Amino acid sequence: MEDLKAAMNEHMDQMADLVEKLSAELRVGLQPAYDNFIGFFHAIDWKPWLIGLMSFHVVLLLVAIITRRNINFQMCFFLMALAGVYLAENINAVLAKNWRSFAGQNYFDPHGLFLSVLWSGPLILISIIILVNSLISLCYLIVRWKKAELRHRARASRGKQD
Repeated sequence: MEDLKAAMNEHMDQMADLVEKLSAELRVGLQPAYDNFIGFFHAIDWKPWLIGLMSFHVVLLLVAIITRRNINFQMCFFLMALAGVYLAENINAVLAKNWRSFAGQNYFDPHGLFLSVLWSGPLILISIIILVNSLISLCYLIVRWKKAELRHRARASRGKQD
């Protein structure tokens, strides 16, 4: 029994070492990505238009959450969010031409990274939330439909027995 306990403790120590090494490697490996992420947001001059854009996305998220029971509205909202993502390239081109009228520096590069992060990213996140909600609603509807079908079959079989 002592041998079993010793082997178990040795195994647990090995597992703890492996988990510790893995977490240390993940921290070291993800540190440059974290530094770039933080650097990106420190490099931005948070003018009122950017704060307004973030507020706009928060309002859209709240609308998506509040209207989660209204599937028709959600589908229109979903399509509008995806249309916003689709039009991001055109929006980036227009904003790149007119950035002096509202911003202190030109954030709108030809590849559209800035707009992808601050415009398309939140819209895609909201679209994913709407899509998951729609799938959950669809599953619930399928369950209700199957229950109704089983009740109908049970009534029909009772009618035949009488």
